[in-house]
Amino acid sequence: MKDLTSYTYSFEELIRGQFLYVDKTKYIWNMIRPATAGYFLSRPRRFGKSLTVSTLKAVFQGKKELFKGLAVYDKPYDWKPYPVIHLSFGDLDASANTPLGLRAYLLSKVNRVATEFSVELSEKEPGLRLGELMDILYRKSSVVVLVDEYDKPILNNISNPQIEAIRDELKGFFSVLKDRNDKERFLFVTGVSKFCHVSLFSELNNLTDITMNRDYATMFGYTQEEFEAYFADRIDSACKQLNTPREELLPEIKAWYDGYRFEEESETVYNPVSLAQFFTNSYKFNNYWFSTGTPSFLIELIKKTRFDFEDVLSRPVSAVAFEAFEVDKIDPLSLLLQTGYLTIRSLESKFNMPWFRLDFPNREVSVSFNTYLLNAYVEKSRSDITNFCELLADSMVNGQIDQLHKALEVFFAGIPYDVHHKDESNFQNIFFAIFRLLGYYIKAESRTSDGRIDAICETDQWIYLFEFKLNHEDSALEQIKEKEYFKPYLFSNKRIMLIGVNFDTDTGKLSDWKNEELQED
Repeated sequence: MKDLTSYTYSFEELIRGQFLYVDKTKYIWNMIRPATAGYFLSRPRRFGKSLTVSTLKAVFQGKKELFKGLAVYDKPYDWKPYPVIHLSFGDLDASANTPLGLRAYLLSKVNRVATEFSVELSEKEPGLRLGELMDILYRKSSVVVLVDEYDKPILNNISNPQIEAIRDELKGFFSVLKDRNDKERFLFVTGVSKFCHVSLFSELNNLTDITMNRDYATMFGYTQEEFEAYFADRIDSACKQLNTPREELLPEIKAWYDGYRFEEESETVYNPVSLAQFFTNSYKFNNYWFSTGTPSFLIELIKKTRFDFEDVLSRPVSAVAFEAFEVDKIDPLSLLLQTGYLTIRSLESKFNMPWFRLDFPNREVSVSFNTYLLNAYVEKSRSDITNFCELLADSMVNGQIDQLHKALEVFFAGIPYDVHHKDESNFQNIFFAIFRLLGYYIKAESRTSDGRIDAICETDQWIYLFEFKLNHEDSALEQIKEKEYFKPYLFSNKRIMLIGVNFDTDTGKLSDWKNEELQED
């Protein structure tokens, strides 16, 4: 059984260190077959982008011996070594949060590669220096350029007043790749997101975007077949240690870490980092991927734009959401999709165009993101939020309506005044996050399929129907009864509790609470 690691991104180190490597080189072969080629591909962080770049580097350095036993090894490829310019922005820090700082950082990246080839450079501007390096290396052979995390300077500075100047600095740097595409054997650029006007997409017409290409949809992450084949021994060990049958454990692992879909009709894939962490941490289910980087910039963007999760996840969205966007007009939905917090659940046809149903990919992302979202709105610790949701679930399981009422009352009373007073739209996301988190403990949805009732919670014995109102004098409970939201559940053989709640945004309190158990006729 080979060792697992989620910290090594060097293909050569993985192979020489006898670590487990899930063979993805069939995709590498498809990319390198043309005499010249250029590709862009975006994927969420920690999904194998850096490892793929490292694998391509080993191929173009002619290190055939590393690939013995892998799909690309016996392909009709000459394994000719090329000069490889490998630029990774993964180590970018706060020193590059200004145009001048970014310029210095880019210069240091080019200088490092030049030193590898013992090349002296004279140009002062980063883009010109990169072009000079390519010109010199081309004297011997066509050049391979591999760019990893190209968008990190932008993502790190989403809320920076100098973001447009930073973008322009990056644009000037990448523009050289167009000017010298005749000198390139291969160009590959990866990132988390796709931004307009960074030269890559506005000027590099030879760069093929394979982000949503069906042929490459499972290039990153593990399919179900790959997971069960490469992790077979570890699955057996987990079943033994957890004393859980295989047919029970596999669906649980799938619920936690599978679910990412990168093309509308492709199969879903597992998060590779989360799987590795699950097996190396004594088979404990936890939020491994999410904990490696919290989406603080996304949360601020969600709050700033009044983004409504409930609305987005209750209706199909057009393919426009997957396109590139401007740094000064960032769409939270596009960024949520491209960063992996949302994914394609299903495909619909509308107006002869593809439309997508979206959702969180799995339990890990749903629980973690909604906890983080709620934390950002109500300023309560994550442990307090977890305890609160556990108390709500316990109250519902046991039919303790008074306890349920009290828990919600105390929770909302603790929300800072500027949150509830500032904007009623905040509560849409607060309610959404609460009921999404409740779904981890009991069956709970923030909205029914037809969008009528605000929330439903179901236990073994109870069904709870919630209607929430903000700053209304009319009764939320009466609305449930008048519109007969309970009718679909009359034959459930469960007790049905109707709960109407009004929230006063001026006082930050539950101004009205009415509940009534539906009686059988």
